[in-house]
Amino acid sequence: MDPASQDINLNSPNKGLGVDHSDTLSDVPVEGAVGNSAHPLPPGLTEEEAEELHTELTKVEEEIGTLRQVLSAKERHATELKRKLGLSPLNELRQNLTKSWQDVQTSNAYLSASATLDDITHSEAYKKTQETLSQAGQKTSAALTTVGSAISKRLGDMRNSATFKSFEDKMGNLKYKVVGPRGSGDTVNSPTNTTPTQENPPF
Repeated sequence: MDPASQDINLNSPNKGLGVDHSDTLSDVPVEGAVGNSAHPLPPGLTEEEAEELHTELTKVEEEIGTLRQVLSAKERHATELKRKLGLSPLNELRQNLTKSWQDVQTSNAYLSASATLDDITHSEAYKKTQETLSQAGQKTSAALTTVGSAISKRLGDMRNSATFKSFEDKMGNLKYKVVGPRGSGDTVNSPTNTTPTQENPPF
């Protein structure tokens, strides 16, 4: 089969079949044509009605394309105007959030919930619960104050005891022996106080 005689229209029902192209091209179906066998007419629709609908669809698709181009141009123009006015996307977002919050506050659901919350806060059960929690907080605070003062008193008593004073004296003596008197220039002879010499390097 000669490749030149094959139909190259991929949507053609004659695809791959030998077709004599020396005749007129009226036998070759055109893509999107109304009456071709690839797209049979829906039942109850004449060829004239299908042709009108196809023409209208083409016009609508062209209008959609035009509107998209216009919208894109308008969006670019709006972006340029915002840039000139110093409106950043962050400022715009902030304004949108503020407006949304105002819309929420004036909505019926928010006002209804707010009224319900007010009713709850003025109810007897709420007032009793609030009083109970307040009393419990006061009692807890008083108890913690009492415990804190008892601990402070007990630590003060321990510090003034003879055992603690003896321990404190021993710690002071130990510190004096290890560290030595700071700033007095005196040195304490201790086994750890050796000055390195050439014979005994520190390492």
